Amino acid sequence: MKQRILILAGAAAIATALIAQPPAGAPPGGVPKGGGKGGGKGPGRGAPAYRLEKGLPVDTRAPLKTDDHDVVKGQSHAPYEPTPAPVVTVLTDKLNTPWGMAFLPDGKILITEKPGAMRTLAKDGTLSEPLKGVPAVHYAGQTGLLDIALDKNFAQNRRIFFAYAEPVGETDSHIVVASATLNAAASEITGSKVIFGSGPALNKRTFSAQQGGRIAVDRDGNLFVSIGDRSGTPPHDYAQKLDNTLGKMIHITPDGKPAPNNPYLNRADAKPEIWSSGHRNPQGLTIHPETGELWNVEHGPNGGDELNQPEKGKNYGWPVIVHGIDYNGQPINEGIVEKAGLEQPLYYWDPVMAPSGLAFYTGTQFPQWKNSVLIGGLGGQMLNRLRLDGKKVVAEEPILTGDGRTRLRDVRMGPDGMVYVLTEANSLLKLTPKP
Repeated sequence: MKQRILILAGAAAIATALIAQPPAGAPPGGVPKGGGKGGGKGPGRGAPAYRLEKGLPVDTRAPLKTDDHDVVKGQSHAPYEPTPAPVVTVLTDKLNTPWGMAFLPDGKILITEKPGAMRTLAKDGTLSEPLKGVPAVHYAGQTGLLDIALDKNFAQNRRIFFAYAEPVGETDSHIVVASATLNAAASEITGSKVIFGSGPALNKRTFSAQQGGRIAVDRDGNLFVSIGDRSGTPPHDYAQKLDNTLGKMIHITPDGKPAPNNPYLNRADAKPEIWSSGHRNPQGLTIHPETGELWNVEHGPNGGDELNQPEKGKNYGWPVIVHGIDYNGQPINEGIVEKAGLEQPLYYWDPVMAPSGLAFYTGTQFPQWKNSVLIGGLGGQMLNRLRLDGKKVVAEEPILTGDGRTRLRDVRMGPDGMVYVLTEANSLLKLTPKP
């Protein structure tokens, strides 16, 4: 198809209240195809306006948790740092609720659609028919077919991994990870088998939110998988217990066994697949290109979205400590933001931006983005760039906040050093520098 090129710059000038990732039972949010109000012009429903003034924080809204505060200096509201706006090419707008993507060696992009399909997008813009062999998924609200990743040795074995919601009996579901082989034509997957299933399975209607579902392949070829806690209001405490895999970072081999360096391999009261605990709804997951460390972003409730670097055996606090409040306006548990033995986020947002998708920028195409991470914003309806000094966020920049603004589901850096963004306007965008 003919590709369309847009230049998106500047902030939308409509100040509206941000709507966070909705609680269980709420209708799925999103902006209809074409972006925001007025047939794609301006921000969609619930999008905040950002203050784009160098040196000042971009979000001027009051925190939803009125007594919120930084536990570590500079933990939120980093100063705005502008860089030249990218040129944005719409590679396709014919997707159906896309969620994850992976780059194939031949230049095609493999994309998941939440209702249960995989497609490829060729270099010439041709979008394939749905691939054959994809198993049936439970699709409703926030869940369905989620992330996808390539085996470390994909060039030799053509193995892929993908996460999805699998029905359990008539009433329940759980997030599973499957492996399969992608044929040479990228038109079919074969040998699909579940290698890991989260648990316990819960009622698919009552606990339809906070699913997680991202995959990151580490340097050894093992898989990190984010599993949400699936809480409603008020939240349950599965994320704090080690006898289940909800609200956890999971670390498994390509065959689904616990990774050999996991912290709980020899504890009878803990699941051996667990890497870290105390997570709510992690929907961005990646490996640091220099250190090999796992990084993630996750949704808080009303306030309290987080950037973390989950370490082996550590507890990241949910729902004991949180920089936010519940959807009913009440404090969560004791309403505290810190407690001994529980880890603080590297950075947090209150009010939320609803982060989904996370990528380190390591290319040379955008030199101003060196030492940055890129985060897709759902409720925030922007691509958020955070510049890092080690593990400290020192600057923040909302990108893609002009015309056509919409919810961003995933962000990746491609093999060409360009940035690719999946949106809930059913599009895949390619960001390139201005000539």
